[in-house]
Amino acid sequence: MNSPITQTGTHSTAHNDLSAASASKVLRNTYSLLAMTLFFSAVTAGISMMFSLPHPGLLLTLVGYFGLLYATAKFRNSSLGLIFVFALTGFMGYTLGPILNSYLSLANGAEIVAMAMGSTGIIFLGLSGYALVTRKDFSFMGGFLMVGILMGFIAGLAAVFLEIPALSLTVSSVFVLLMSGLILYETSNIIHGGETNYIMATVTLFVSIFNLFTSLLHLLGFMNGEQ
Repeated sequence: MNSPITQTGTHSTAHNDLSAASASKVLRNTYSLLAMTLFFSAVTAGISMMFSLPHPGLLLTLVGYFGLLYATAKFRNSSLGLIFVFALTGFMGYTLGPILNSYLSLANGAEIVAMAMGSTGIIFLGLSGYALVTRKDFSFMGGFLMVGILMGFIAGLAAVFLEIPALSLTVSSVFVLLMSGLILYETSNIIHGGETNYIMATVTLFVSIFNLFTSLLHLLGFMNGEQ
């Protein structure tokens, strides 16, 4: 007959193994879905660029983004959630197309886009790899990131409506840091079992990558004297 201590230890080990296996499954599913949504978003961006489709504008972009984000969250535990994930990321790809066309029309636009894309990839892979290898818990960043993103979003809107270039550049710089932090936070959250839904994990990482790329695009364009 096992002693209570032995039984407790066995149960604890079994629970830890189960939690680790669950986290590993969420991580695999997240990265698989993230790769597919990034590809799908690139395709919709390419189509948008090919046909020179107009940007939907700030209001429609916000309505489309938050509407699809709400639908994705609402149906995150069903197959409909997957449909809305692709609808959301495809829509974001469509809005990116006109932005890329505006940069590519510049003298050194191709270099700016390539630098922004390469930098985004390096930052994402570097931060994700760091979180995976060190397995540090970055959950303490949650509150700070939430407040920072909210304030950055409001400041971004102010920069657009008040037409203040300096504020817009500041927001882009801040968003590079915030999105980098969000990548660390969400990857850590998955590893430590804080995020158990791979659909929502995918959305968080996709949005981080998207905002990181567009912020770097803006900053690099400015540094090259193009925007």
